[in-house]
Order: sequence, then structure tokens, then C-alpha cells
Amino acid sequence: MSEEKYVEGQNLVFRGKPLLREGNTFCYGSMSDKYVLFMMVLSNKKIKDEDGKDIEIPDKIILQVLNTDAKLPPHERVVKQFERNGLFDAMDIGLVWLDRLNKEEK
Repeated sequence: MSEEKYVEGQNLVFRGKPLLREGNTFCYGSMSDKYVLFMMVLSNKKIKDEDGKDIEIPDKIILQVLNTDAKLPPHERVVKQFERNGLFDAMDIGLVWLDRLNKEEK
């Protein structure tokens, strides 16, 4: 599963779509698509790296698949919401739902 990740301009691009981070929130997807993925880190946990130093990694994450239609009120834009432990698990399930919903709209 070695996917190429590269920086294009100022934005990180993953699987051909922008991945933006501001503090503890992440947004993945293109606003030209029907849906984007929004993730908020609720808590972090400390682990030891190979040098024995403590580092913080995201633990509890809430995910929302949001409709990009700006005409809808904010509460109607949330299509799906769920919680996962760990950034990998959150991105894994979030990308499945995002791909599935965006394909239904085409």
C-alpha cells in the first residue's frame, strides 16, 4: 500500500485530492465533488518513539461526510457521522464512505 504522497503548491495531496489541516481539524476532498470528509481530533495519546521520547498521536476522532452544497443549512450538510480511534482507522473508513457517496452522485 505504498501510495505516492506529494506536496503541490501549499497543499498536501493524497489520492489526487487536497488534504488540509488546521490545528486538530482535517478536511479531505475537492469542493467540486458532491461530498468532502471532515475530521476533528477529540483526544490524543502519548506513545514512545524509537528513541524513547514521548510523542502525541491522534486517538479519538470524529468524522463527518459533508455535502458541499453551500445553499444547505449546516445541520443538513452532515450526511454521515461516526467516531474512530486512531487516524489510520478514521481515514480508512472515511475514504470508503466518501468514495461510495461521491460515486453514487455520478
